[in-house]
Amino acid sequence: MGVVVAMLRSINVGGRNRVAMPDLRALVTGLGFGDVATYVQSGNVVFTGAGTPGAAARAIEERIAADLGLEIPVIARTADQLLDLVDSNPLADADEDPTRLHVTFLSAPPDQRKVAALAALEGRFGADRFEVVGQDVVLHCPGGYVETKLNNAYFERRLGVTATTRNWRTVCTLADMAGTAGTAGTAGTGGQPA
Repeated sequence: MGVVVAMLRSINVGGRNRVAMPDLRALVTGLGFGDVATYVQSGNVVFTGAGTPGAAARAIEERIAADLGLEIPVIARTADQLLDLVDSNPLADADEDPTRLHVTFLSAPPDQRKVAALAALEGRFGADRFEVVGQDVVLHCPGGYVETKLNNAYFERRLGVTATTRNWRTVCTLADMAGTAGTAGTAGTGGQPA
């Protein structure tokens, strides 16, 4: 049994793709996963189970489509992957305000030629900075995520993979939840970029 963190893209944002967290917990539990807990309303779910994060993400996507009639991308990471990211964030010292740090999670490892082409654009985004770390993009957005051009759509277009973004506080909370998985329930009610 391993711990997985799954993140749904763009739910409960602007009145579209409505998924209640109790429904999401029930759906994930119904797939046979255990210790299911959600965090905030934008679709973050931590659970235990066998298999790969990719297989878990696909199973959740398929069940959401079948049960709720919604096509919602799901991106997942193991607890170890998330904890490693928190421990090794290359931009962690860029700002003491965690609301200015974000992580864009990618659905698949990006093509390295596309990563190199993206890295060559560094400096064209004002004070905003980014660094691709494996299958994730760490962001520092001093003006806030809402103002940056480095959003999900930008990375999806440039890297050719699906993306979903979480603020640093949420990433750290999910890592904590994943590190102590085994207590089912719900935490938080707020939101962040999806």
